[in-house]
Amino acid sequence: MAYDEQLAERIRQLMKKQRGVTERKMMGGLTFMTASGMFCSASGKGGLLVRVAPESRDRFLAESHVQPADMSGRRMTGFIRVVPEGYRTEAGLKKWVERGLAAAAVRPSAGPKRVPKTAPKSGRARRSK
Repeated sequence: MAYDEQLAERIRQLMKKQRGVTERKMMGGLTFMTASGMFCSASGKGGLLVRVAPESRDRFLAESHVQPADMSGRRMTGFIRVVPEGYRTEAGLKKWVERGLAAAAVRPSAGPKRVPKTAPKSGRARRSK
């Protein structure tokens, strides 16, 4: 199933003033990300996939139009799925996108990536002056 392109465009419109938001096709949908990571996705399985803080997950699952997010039979504890009735209005979509942004912003960082040191191309060490 292809992702909902109308939903993706609605998210783009919400995020047009937000700096640093990128899109990437992954996880069967169109994912929206910041430097902090993925915050939501127009899911290929239908609905809106939203990042949530694990401690908030149960509270959000108790809301209308919200389901657990599963990927290949595995429960995704850091995400929930919102069915279309939950984001039919712009206010409803904005609420869920903002929740995803907030959860992504506070998630633990993996830290900086290590770049391996390489020898100079000439094979000779450089002498500092």
